[in-house]
Amino acid sequence: MICWDHIETVLLDMDGTLLDLYFDNFFWMELVPQRFAEANHISLDDAKTQLFARFGEHRGTLNWYCLDFWSAETGLNIVAMKEEVKDLIGLRPNAITFLEKVQQSGRKAVLVTNAHRGSLDLKLKQIPMAPHFDGIFSSHDFGLPKEDPQLWSRLQEVMHYEPARTLLIDDSLAVLRSAQQAGIAYTLGVLQPDSKQGSMDTEEFIGLDCFSSIYPPDTAGEA
Repeated sequence: MICWDHIETVLLDMDGTLLDLYFDNFFWMELVPQRFAEANHISLDDAKTQLFARFGEHRGTLNWYCLDFWSAETGLNIVAMKEEVKDLIGLRPNAITFLEKVQQSGRKAVLVTNAHRGSLDLKLKQIPMAPHFDGIFSSHDFGLPKEDPQLWSRLQEVMHYEPARTLLIDDSLAVLRSAQQAGIAYTLGVLQPDSKQGSMDTEEFIGLDCFSSIYPPDTAGEA
């Protein structure tokens, strides 16, 4: 699936790639509408109709991923609510082992997420992945979402990766297309970001089912 001798850097998404997307889907699709309905004395169906319309307006922008923005939009304490259900945060199978093997092979593993720093900090505290990365970046640090091809050149200025020798693994097709436009040579789409839902169509991208199928060899440069 991957010719590892061509790859020096592995860029990894967090939610839906390393972490099970169930937490985020439950939070935004169920818990937020429930609390919004209670706070505004409306039905759950009405709350979902209102919120999902707003979500659609901002999807793919920095606002979509910004906890401060949604706290202001909904009148809810989004950060505190995430803390309430943090026990639902979980890893996708073999994610940590994959990160360990990338490091052992001499390659760089870099986390690049659209998650707001408040969400990122909570998840890294709950799932101590930070030691496995050579760099951790939020798109909010650059003022651009990963869906914008310019994000990748801005990232390159900071961490000096070579796009032609870089692999990106992400569950968002829009992000994968953005990275391709920016010259990132190798891409994989996650087939099942949410363990409670079925597989998704990764369309033109090779689909990744489990990290165990793409472990790199122990030494960089070996095929």
